[in-house]
This record gives sequence, C-alpha cells and structure tokens, in this order.
Amino acid sequence: MIKSPIIIFTTTFIMFLSINTNNLNGQTIPLVADLSEHLVAISTGFEGSKVLLFGSTDGTGDVVIVIRGPTETKKVLSKKKIGPIWINTNEVIVEDIPSFYRVVSIRSPKDFIPEQILKRYQIGLDNLQFKFKNNKITEENKKEYEDAIVRLKMKMGKYQEDKGNISLLANKLFRTELLFESNVPTGTYLVEVYLIRNNEVISAEIIPLSVSKIGLGAEIYDFAKKVSAAYGLFAIMIAIMAGLFAEAAFRRI
Repeated sequence: MIKSPIIIFTTTFIMFLSINTNNLNGQTIPLVADLSEHLVAISTGFEGSKVLLFGSTDGTGDVVIVIRGPTETKKVLSKKKIGPIWINTNEVIVEDIPSFYRVVSIRSPKDFIPEQILKRYQIGLDNLQFKFKNNKITEENKKEYEDAIVRLKMKMGKYQEDKGNISLLANKLFRTELLFESNVPTGTYLVEVYLIRNNEVISAEIIPLSVSKIGLGAEIYDFAKKVSAAYGLFAIMIAIMAGLFAEAAFRRI
C-alpha cells in the first residue's frame, strides 16, 4: 500500500527532476512517466494494493492512462427462453479479452479525442476489440457478446472508467494512485500513458507491471495448475479425512 509521506515526497521530487530531463541533446521529450513499483505481490491475506504513477509533460495537454491486464479466452453462451425455462443455445469462443481494464483521465476521453484515435488505441470500454473464433457470427451479434462481457467484467470490478482521479501541478506534473483490489488477476500488465494535445496523441509511454502470487499461496497455485489431477485427488482425500475426523469427534460428544 502506498501510504508513506516519504515515498510520496520522493516520487514528487523525481517528477521535478524529470522536467530537467525533458530536454536531452536538444530534443524535447513530451512525456515522461513511471511507477513507484513494478511488482504487486499477492500473499496470504492480500487485501489489495495501490501503485503510484507519476510523470511530467513538456506543457499543456490531457493525460490519459490505460491499464490492461493479461488477455484471456472465454467461452460465452447465449440463453433462450423456451416455455418457462431458460436454456443455453449458441456457444462462442472469444479471444483477446483483457482480464483487467481501467481508464484514468481528468475528463471523459470522448470529449477531446477523435473517435478514430479512441478505436485505434482501444481507449474506453466502448472501443475494446475482441477476437471471435466463429467467423460466421454477425456484427450485431458480436456487439451483443462484447457488451455482455464488458457488463460482467464491470460487475466483478475488473473493468472501470475513472474520471477526475489525476492530480496536476503547473500543467506539467501529474500523479495518480492505481488501485488493485484483492481479486486482481495475476500476470503481466501494461500501463499505457498517453499525452493528448490538439486532438492528437503527442507521445506515449508503456510501462510493464507484474502482478504475482508469492509464498505458500503461490506454491499451492502452481501445484494445482501444473498437476491438476493430483491436486484434485489430494483435495478429495483431505475432505474425506476431515469428514471422518469430524464424525469421530461428534461420537465422543
């Protein structure tokens, strides 16, 4: 968790220093950005974490931050009501779904970024592009599946558009805290920072961030993933032993 005033002071001081590095060898660097840490470690009792993102620009402009988690493939089912019951009908395999997606900006990107640029960089939930294995699916049906995936991810707290959560100083320095809750997926994240000026992307930074399990929880997770059959058998044995132990304890009572 980022709570220490020393850390905040240090990163703010680094931002001031970065102004002097915005001009190297006579070449102006429009955007400089970095994270206070590049690893979110998930251990036993993990309740979430905050990572400080800070940076500077060479002048005025809007800063937009996009955080993308590792992509995943999902099987999506549509339901149809037949009589009094609902049944699963069509099954679609959808790829390139970000497991985590968040946009952070001072104002809505739609207000200052042209639609073609929003779609090109996939900025905003309306502009996410998924890949469908079924080539025969219509564009209308694709939109329905995409909307359903986004709604589900938003309900789980893994997709979000956050406006007004960036602090600015003198129109050059900026900082924001990126929140990762306890259910955050593991893997390599990409933190994309865009500088928008006059409806164009002037500069961009892409910063990797690793979210990883550590300790005993990580070992159990790896074991369950690599040797799933043995892990399942072991879990059943533990459950049986626990049941027998509980039955013996109740008999004594």
